[in-house]
Amino acid sequence: MKNLNRRKFLTQSGLGSAALALTPVIPAPMWSPPSQKNQSYMGDYKAAPIDRVKMAFVGVGYRGFYHAQQWAQIEGTEIVAVCDVFEDLVEKTILECKQQGEGNRHQNIAAYSGSTSAWKKMLEEVDADAVVIATNWKNHAPMAIATMRSGAHAFVEVPLGIHLNELWEIVDTSEATQKHCMMLENVNYGREELLYLNLCRQGKIGNLLHGEAAYIHELRWQMDELPRGTGSWRTKHYANRNGNLYPTHGLGPIAQYMNLARGEDLFSHIVSFSTPSLGRNLHAKKNYLPDHQWNQYDFKGGDLNTSVIKTILGRTIMVQWDETSPRPYTRHNLIQGTLGTLADYPPRVAFEGGFEGVSETHLEWIQGEALEKLYDQYEHPMYKRLGALAEKMGGHGGMDFIMRYRIIECLQQGLALDQNIYEGCFWSAVGPLSEASVAEGGHPQKFPDFTRGRWEQTNPLSIVK
Repeated sequence: MKNLNRRKFLTQSGLGSAALALTPVIPAPMWSPPSQKNQSYMGDYKAAPIDRVKMAFVGVGYRGFYHAQQWAQIEGTEIVAVCDVFEDLVEKTILECKQQGEGNRHQNIAAYSGSTSAWKKMLEEVDADAVVIATNWKNHAPMAIATMRSGAHAFVEVPLGIHLNELWEIVDTSEATQKHCMMLENVNYGREELLYLNLCRQGKIGNLLHGEAAYIHELRWQMDELPRGTGSWRTKHYANRNGNLYPTHGLGPIAQYMNLARGEDLFSHIVSFSTPSLGRNLHAKKNYLPDHQWNQYDFKGGDLNTSVIKTILGRTIMVQWDETSPRPYTRHNLIQGTLGTLADYPPRVAFEGGFEGVSETHLEWIQGEALEKLYDQYEHPMYKRLGALAEKMGGHGGMDFIMRYRIIECLQQGLALDQNIYEGCFWSAVGPLSEASVAEGGHPQKFPDFTRGRWEQTNPLSIVK
């Protein structure tokens, strides 16, 4: 079910042809390649069912280790290979996987390590149905592309890529090989995110107007992760790039509430601004010796980036990113409509006319214990089915487990995945587009249409029972 007919939205909101004519015309990025021959649109693509999903893992230093550990526990999987530069991480992961699952399901696991190209050998030698990629950001796109070309589905940590041209190559490869490439955006499976998706689908806050998304997470401590660990490579991005480098945790759920690139609306353009870059330089001077490598960098990335996305229906989305400032964690997760607003951190809602038995006005947030009636009435069916098990299994409050379980369920049953390749590319494109906007003093940057005009054919994400 689509939330909204676009023509009806334009009429009801006053955004008729005269208003839209005032929207600035922004040239499309020069890297918008024409459609290639023999390519299939992957918007609602359903691959052939796989009874037992043979899985391989590239990168098991931290995130990848927990991917392998938990996927090994999900019925219908077989772990067939593990790859990392460091041999001890591979051995640790294989030992853990062999202890999971019934019988001897994970006993024949191939090990690859010792070089930065070991993953290529793994793809050549191992017959995998799905490859999970949890390496540093610059390797995500090349590894995803090679995985699909090897004949396996690719499941990639966020972001999918850091350059627009490699996002286009991911799209082309997925369409040419007819292999899934899904970004592992776990936040779309959070309890509140699923609840709000259900409320939006049922029209409880009317026509959607505005969203707010963020990744505010103080991560300066990662600078201690040397010589290996996330901070050893992620910190260098902060030094050399200035924009919103990590947008998808906040943006993914908002985009799916709004059905962006799914038949109803589409990303149009983005403007972006960064604050001065002060925090990382100050932290380095305070906590490391003068000759330490972090004191040899001039950190150029602003401490806080604020970007605003405009959609073709005229909706707005504010996206913020800050991994430096001393402040509490938040993803904002706010969606505003003509009949109410849903927000998070802490979870709170407001409906015009209130909520029966709880509130009579939209002028006060419904929050805390008062939300229990809302959960009882509108809990997402998938969370009802998997929530208790997810909390037991863990992983960011259970969202990781639901994501992993759902992927196997879709592959086994031959269902379309909950997130398609185009969504992953649109959400990831905020990174390079925000960098370009910041560099040009906030000049609007147009989103390339990774669907090549076919987004209207794609169904909105359904409320999975």
